Amino acid sequence: MKRAPAGLFLRVARYFVPIVVLGAVVIFLGSQKNFGPLQYAQLSLDGLRGGAIYALIAMGFVMVFNVTGVINFAQGAFVMLGGMLAMTFYQWEIALPAWLHLLGSILLAVVVTTLIGMLVERLTIYPARSSSTLTLIIITVGVYITLQGLGLLVWGADAYIFPAFTTLEMSDKTIRWAGLMIKAQSFWIWGATILVLVVLAYFFERTLLGKAMRACSVNRHGARLVGISPGWMSLVAFGMAAAVGAVGGIVVAPILRPSYDMGLSLGLKGFVAAILGGLISTPGAVLGGLLLGFLENVAAGVTKAGMKDIYAFILLILTLLLRPQGLLGVSKTAVESSGEEH
Repeated sequence: MKRAPAGLFLRVARYFVPIVVLGAVVIFLGSQKNFGPLQYAQLSLDGLRGGAIYALIAMGFVMVFNVTGVINFAQGAFVMLGGMLAMTFYQWEIALPAWLHLLGSILLAVVVTTLIGMLVERLTIYPARSSSTLTLIIITVGVYITLQGLGLLVWGADAYIFPAFTTLEMSDKTIRWAGLMIKAQSFWIWGATILVLVVLAYFFERTLLGKAMRACSVNRHGARLVGISPGWMSLVAFGMAAAVGAVGGIVVAPILRPSYDMGLSLGLKGFVAAILGGLISTPGAVLGGLLLGFLENVAAGVTKAGMKDIYAFILLILTLLLRPQGLLGVSKTAVESSGEEH
């Protein structure tokens, strides 16, 4: 017990000191560009918008990993399919009000992407369910490459245009407040992230199917003994992950302009966000996504915009070195210590 304060101090210093140093570096670099509080606030706001997208994608990674133990690198393809399918359905000539046409296109895109996600699980993961985890992960990489290739064949290499949700036009509404500029689409992105988080929380805590999926995440063999099929739970997890990924691709489409390869960068950053949050926690995925979006955007703002992608993977390396269990994960040492105390 006497060593506890010293141990606590070392743990705090382990994370506090790098944060202070990083903050000092950011302020110094920003001062070279004459950045003030307003510039930092704008960078932070834009970063949180991107972070919300990463959070949506990270939640898909977490759902599949919790049930199957597999990191699903095909998640980026589901993001691409959501955006591209919504764009395709919206281009159909239908005699409906514009907002209803957009809503129908979005819902149809989510449904079709969900079915594709379930089909992927049945055709690739389920037949290889007895294989090693590494084999299954490699399969998901192959699935991503395949879906991206099919996307190139169907839609070509051009980037498309998808209307902003607020104006239903190609140009979005810009809100100016206290010197800050906020695109109206940002509120749709943040709202979608909050809505998905709340729905998933209710699903896993209040529904029988959600509790069955949680049981599989805790102990697959034990779940099988009480009549829960891990195979069916895997199917549901892939379908839900595909749906969440599709939502992410749809809400970001008016900003990024959907294309066949949009899922590569978004999928990888969603993976980084999931790792940062602990890979087993949905709130952790949201926290990791927001933190990633904030840090990479501020770092890119004080240095060069072209270096933005680099910072995400620097953060991944630092997380794996300093806290491999993530922000909300529990370390193996802590679990073993808890077991010894009891």
